[in-house]
Amino acid sequence: MPAPRHVLVVGHGPAAHRLVERLRHHGHRGPVTVLGAEPRPAYNRVLLTSLLGGALTAGDLSLRHPPDDVGVRTGVTVTAVDRARRLVHTDTGETHPYDHLVLATGARPRIPRLPGLLTAGGRLAEGATTLRTLADCERIADGPLVVLGGGILGTETTLALLRRGRDVTLVHPGPHPMDDRLDDAAGALLAGHLRDGGARLRLGRAAAAYRPGKLVLDDGEILPAGTLVLCTGVEPETALARRAGLAVRTGVVVDRHLRTGDPRIHAIGDCAESDGDVPGLVTTAWEQAETLARTLTGRDPQHRAARSVVRLRAPGFDLACLGPPDPPDATRHVTLSDPARGRYARLALSGERILGAVLVGLPRAIAAVGRLYERDLPVPSDRLGLLLGTPATERPGPVGLPDEAVLCHCNHVTKADLLRAWCAGARDLARVTAATRATTGCGGCSDDVRLVLASATAGGDGP
Repeated sequence: MPAPRHVLVVGHGPAAHRLVERLRHHGHRGPVTVLGAEPRPAYNRVLLTSLLGGALTAGDLSLRHPPDDVGVRTGVTVTAVDRARRLVHTDTGETHPYDHLVLATGARPRIPRLPGLLTAGGRLAEGATTLRTLADCERIADGPLVVLGGGILGTETTLALLRRGRDVTLVHPGPHPMDDRLDDAAGALLAGHLRDGGARLRLGRAAAAYRPGKLVLDDGEILPAGTLVLCTGVEPETALARRAGLAVRTGVVVDRHLRTGDPRIHAIGDCAESDGDVPGLVTTAWEQAETLARTLTGRDPQHRAARSVVRLRAPGFDLACLGPPDPPDATRHVTLSDPARGRYARLALSGERILGAVLVGLPRAIAAVGRLYERDLPVPSDRLGLLLGTPATERPGPVGLPDEAVLCHCNHVTKADLLRAWCAGARDLARVTAATRATTGCGGCSDDVRLVLASATAGGDGP
């Protein structure tokens, strides 16, 4: 009988952590080694803005410890891959063998070409920080703050800092925040919410130069900046793959089984490019981890590409973007606009199915439309009722979903996870939250979690 294969994972973010869990779940009994560059154990970087806003602590972001038989090394950077000998070399001078190597190196922040932003040594100048790690959060100092970049991260960061009572200016070159995902009507509602929260917006403006404590805009305005927070996008971390001679375009090129051109080497998460796309979504990373775990354990991968769902983590302001902003195959659109009450919805349909949607200020519609979109189900004939969340049009809720359905996307908590916590004695929302961390991200799953608990208590899903 052949010896169990050794899986070596480079990177220890959410994608790598999920892969290790699923490998053991699907029966891999061979050695697993994880090498992470950060000095901390794995944590959910998707929730960094919840930390900034005070809803979570750094400890709340920690992911569950991997099984005891998984070797995890932190603070170790892999410097080279010897494909012929199946070895990796690290900055500590060590070498590690592998039978299968998984690159989960993630992405690095994109640094804009801005005079004064970098020192002669190539480091960020004093007072400037990216927002990718827990260490980045710790660099945000007292005083006025400037957030550069109004995409999803910049918007969440601005709102989080406002919740802490900070003085924040958001600088964004587009006509409104998140203009890559929102049309003008939805963007106007988001901009209004930011202004109502106390943010100063500089829209249609670009940074021209940085000096510690000051950001100069393209029209000459000088903004005080105790900290400049760079939310200017990310780039897949592909340097290791390039040095190893693997194919790289935007990301590390992989096939539908997450294999690179070397069948012994795979890539998942933010560093991987599949079918010319690098989604950069944690839900995609989790789907890839599941697919690869099945592949490496000899199971049917059952791969289904995760459908793009982006939800703004902003308590008190419900905003969700499903799918691409302007699906080319859409045959009709359904729009609801109620700016006086802060509500807006736009569905892009093909036949009776949703190809994309933008929803603002409609929490029930976000839940109902999200379920239809993720499960590729037809929309009901009463489209207005769907958007307004009237009971007559609601589809079966979370109680009727299969156990493997993910209810908390921020922390990847399934219905089965909730039921296991209930069986272990967590009979109310607070205890289930403590056991699973469901609801601790954007909070959008709270109603679904309560419904599952109520059903279990009533005997519908309990043991």
